[in-house]
Amino acid sequence: MATFRYPNSPVFYRRLTHAYPLAVRGAGCWLYDAAGKEYLDACGGAFVASLGHGVADIAEAIARQARRLAYVNGTAFTHEPVEQLAAEIARRSPPGLDKVYVLSSGSEAVEAALKLARQYWVERGKREKHVVIALRPSYHGNTLLALSASAREHYRTYFHDWLVDVRRVPAPYPYRCRCGGDEAGCPVCCGDALEGAILDAGPETVAAFIAEPVGGSSTGASVPRADYFRRIRDICDRHEVLFVADEVLTGAGRTGTWTALEQFGVAPDLMILGKGLGGGVVPLSVVVAPERILDPVAAGAGGLMHAQTFSHHPVACAAGVATITYLEAHGLIERCARMGVLLHRRLAELMDLPAVGDVRGRGLLAGIEFVADKGARTPFPRAARFAETFAAAALAEGLIVWPNVGHADGVNGDLVCLAPPFVITEEEIGEIVARFRGALNTTLAAVPAASGRRQPSASVKEAP
Repeated sequence: MATFRYPNSPVFYRRLTHAYPLAVRGAGCWLYDAAGKEYLDACGGAFVASLGHGVADIAEAIARQARRLAYVNGTAFTHEPVEQLAAEIARRSPPGLDKVYVLSSGSEAVEAALKLARQYWVERGKREKHVVIALRPSYHGNTLLALSASAREHYRTYFHDWLVDVRRVPAPYPYRCRCGGDEAGCPVCCGDALEGAILDAGPETVAAFIAEPVGGSSTGASVPRADYFRRIRDICDRHEVLFVADEVLTGAGRTGTWTALEQFGVAPDLMILGKGLGGGVVPLSVVVAPERILDPVAAGAGGLMHAQTFSHHPVACAAGVATITYLEAHGLIERCARMGVLLHRRLAELMDLPAVGDVRGRGLLAGIEFVADKGARTPFPRAARFAETFAAAALAEGLIVWPNVGHADGVNGDLVCLAPPFVITEEEIGEIVARFRGALNTTLAAVPAASGRRQPSASVKEAP
């Protein structure tokens, strides 16, 4: 039997020290490999398979469009799918955000949005406004400008000398905040830390503030206080700073509404969608902007200085239209909200287990943070590789999760995210919890040897 790993295959794999199962089929919330093993996809691959696997409607829409018109240059033509997709997204976006620039990946869209923010200020004669402020921890992509805005030191280490200087404020992360999210005047949890950073940089130099409305993998679905983004909106307005909402992971229904930010009662200046927007079938992302930002660009350079060969791609746009149509026809965003309540109720049972420090999230997005000491919230040492060990144990159990590390202090910290397809059933949520327990037992047995530390033995009882 073939071994799918480097260097035995001609594929340049994402991980060069990992042996891969050969996935051959997907259906609903399940994936199947060549050996016949089934896997419950509890994170939608990489937060993208929101409709579930094997949705024929999307495949058929792609085939129809590919036969009719597969590709045209976005500088020469428009076409029906991009006009339809833009109209559908504008209809669901906050009032005024009604111009849609179509790209492929979230990283591309973050690059485009930040470039648009900069170009807007230049076109308005405010060239000095160039500073970007982002959260720490955060993640916005792996292209150089997007990586500059990300606060993941284990990524940035290799490319530090190539990155743009982005200023940072602490993310609203109640579990790791000294106030635990309970102190009304905490500058981190209420958003005042942003104003301090703007004043420190000089408001006349700050172009944009970028944030995920609900934390992605970097803070494991951490949810800010209800008043946080209202304060952010007020600060940005007073200092003429564009607020860029990165909804690549949280948008297109993932948190139970079309965007996560709408639940906070505010609108951004620029919005980025991706991942689930293409139903997990095609790479698709968009930047959504208002005319008030595009008018100076139209009067100046005449267009966004961000050319991409595959922007406004007909087949990708057709998949996006089909995804939105499917979401609406089957009431899947509303279903996501309902099933999210059940998911979080069942995941709360995990709080009694060893090493589970926190369970949090919104809708069908959840984060489970692991700690060595639950009372002190002490992370495992990085050498223990707890999150990676757990993810491998979960895969062996037939459960796919998304691990992340480094959030506690930039080096240490272990968590996994869950983001199952919106079609998940109550029975499958129970299966997630049961397989999670089995994986945690395996991990707890393995970590003492991996970390070089003696720890009290712990066992997780099986669910009744």
